[in-house]
Amino acid sequence: MLAEVSALLAPLAAAIGYSSYKARRLEQTYPNIGELTDVGGYRMNAVHLKRPEHADLPPLVFIHGASGNLLDQVVAFRTALEGRAEMLFVDRPGHGYSERGGPENAVPSGQADAIARLMEARGIDRAIIVGHSFGGAITATFGLRHPEKTAGLLFLAPATHPWPGGIDWYYHVATAPLVGWLFNHAIVVPLGLSRLERGTLNVFRPNPRPLDYIEKTGPSLVLRPRTFRNNAADFKRLLAYLKEHSPLYSQITAPTVIITGDSDEIVWEHLHSRGLARDIAASELITVRGVGHKPDYLATDVAIAAIEKIAGMPRDLQAIARRAEERLAAASSNRTHAAAPSLRPDALHGA
Repeated sequence: MLAEVSALLAPLAAAIGYSSYKARRLEQTYPNIGELTDVGGYRMNAVHLKRPEHADLPPLVFIHGASGNLLDQVVAFRTALEGRAEMLFVDRPGHGYSERGGPENAVPSGQADAIARLMEARGIDRAIIVGHSFGGAITATFGLRHPEKTAGLLFLAPATHPWPGGIDWYYHVATAPLVGWLFNHAIVVPLGLSRLERGTLNVFRPNPRPLDYIEKTGPSLVLRPRTFRNNAADFKRLLAYLKEHSPLYSQITAPTVIITGDSDEIVWEHLHSRGLARDIAASELITVRGVGHKPDYLATDVAIAAIEKIAGMPRDLQAIARRAEERLAAASSNRTHAAAPSLRPDALHGA
């Protein structure tokens, strides 16, 4: 009997040991580039670029989506906006290198409040809040709960409204008692690493993923056991939260722009982005044709123009979006021609 138990436990112990080793290696590969700040009993991590001397934009706060960390938005926006604004790139509570805090941080309201306290600690009175995907739910909540700190809202492929159906099975497993601990500590790392390539390609589909995206943004950090559980807990609570709070969006008064792709298979634009445009008076919806779930990378120029418009600069966002579509179509055509195989004479005969 003892031998049988040992035979069962040995592979499990080996899997836990391997996962622990790989989690440490992931942190060595993607070390923290931010700074931890106490926000009331726990610490939030962020990259804070202080106001430049010749800033022409108000402060900007960037909120990443599910399964991500602050590097995702740093890579998308930092270089393009550096020197123009004070910027705060945030690891949401329990993600990246931020500590989780209390149970209130499993829902967007807790995370929005944490970001508001982080802004106070960093001396930022008001900012344009920029949220991608899951970060859109937190951005909307921020606009509702902290209007005095909100100079404007920019939503990028946001998840903001109730959707039909549920969530993937592994989020339920990851949050289950005991079984969840075993799953997170033994299975998630090897399973997640095996699916990382396909998963990140799917997030960008139908557009190409940047070749260095994984290397620069560290999406595998979400596979660490505690972070994966936090991510799963966020997902499990989101649908019920949105059912209760999305009817309140009509109370948002801050200048608002929503940017979405019409080919987003991750977060349906007809449900979420159009819903926001319907619910927030005087908001502007920009749909970029041919773009999937990553307008922050595929239409960065449109997003920056939206920030400028929210800040009071005259910008024709619809025209800028059409130019972005032309650029993307030309790039797609060039890739197609470059990838087309040459026809050898014997190829015509199936040789």
